[in-house]
Parts: sequence; C-alpha cells; structure tokens
Amino acid sequence: MKTRNFKIFIPLLVALTSCVDVIENDEANNLMENKMTQVTIKTSVGDIQLELNDEKAPITVENFKTIASSGYYEGTIFHRVINGFMIQGGGLTADMNNKSSGTGPIQNEANNGLPNDRGTIAMARTMDPHSATSQFFINHKDNAFLNHTGETSQGWGYAVFGMVTEGMDVVDQIAEVATGSSGAYQDVPEEVITIESVTISE
Repeated sequence: MKTRNFKIFIPLLVALTSCVDVIENDEANNLMENKMTQVTIKTSVGDIQLELNDEKAPITVENFKTIASSGYYEGTIFHRVINGFMIQGGGLTADMNNKSSGTGPIQNEANNGLPNDRGTIAMARTMDPHSATSQFFINHKDNAFLNHTGETSQGWGYAVFGMVTEGMDVVDQIAEVATGSSGAYQDVPEEVITIESVTISE
C-alpha cells in the first residue's frame, strides 16, 4: 500500500514541477516584454511602430524617450535618405536648420550585440563614437559594416536600440523618394517628410 502511494506521488510531483516551470517561464517572458518600450513615429506619409530594447541599450533608449517626451521631434524631418541603405532624421527642421535637443552626447552602446539589420533603429553620430544626441536612422537593409567590431574610433560602430514592428512599408516609401542637395546637405528628400510626433508607451 505504501509503495502504491509512493508511485502516485511521483507523477504528482512531476506535474507540480512542470506547473512551476510554466509559471516561471511566463514570468520571464513578461519580464522581457516589460523591457521593451513601444513607440509610434507619426510621419507625414504614415506611421512607423517601433519596439525599443531597454535591456540591451538602456542609455540610448532612455535618451530617446527623454527627447521624445519633451516634444522635440515634432516638426523635425527625415533629412537624409539613401535607398538601399538607411533613412535618417530627428535633427533638422523643414528649412534645413539644425534643431538642438538640449541634451548632451551619450555613451555609444553599439557593443550590445544588436546588429544593424534591415528594420532596426540606431543612433546617428559624428566621427566621434560617443557623440550621438537626437538624430537616429532606420536601416533599409542589412548594414553589417555599421556593427561594432572593437572599442576604437574605427571599430565602435553605430548603436542599435530597437526595431520596426509595423510600418516597414512606410520606411520603404520614404527610402524610395527622389533626393537632391540642399545647401551643404546631400541625399535630401525633394518632398519634405515631416515627423509629426513620437509617442512613447511603456
């Protein structure tokens, strides 16, 4: 009789353990979801939905959220567009004047393991690896040469901090517009493409 009860107890224990594993996995998944910030970039040609990776790029994501929440991006444009490469915006107004975000440069997080693949969003910067402030770009194709290869001026790469979840058709549409020069700037869309708002939802 004792042996029979023991045999019944074993599968019950296994079942309970499995239930605990499922609960723990659900909690882990929820935790990962909580580390992604949802963003909507409303442009004059359509919306782009993004998911920002708070876990892999905490400094970059916090910087972007702070700037977006201030309303800074409203009225800026996609000022540099190269089909088959990327679309860049978040720093100039429609009259091609620089708009200061009022924030300082941030640490380059390109060593976070996130590659510059099609549909990812990354920070634009100068030749100084740690000079990014407000400007960003969305990769129009896989751009492995932008990835981090080493902590040198040539190897730092460009920090990816999220990806497009909806609206790649809008990105494609922007990438395909006719471009030209405007003053000192090249690859400027002939049709002004405005960022109307950037909305953050945790």
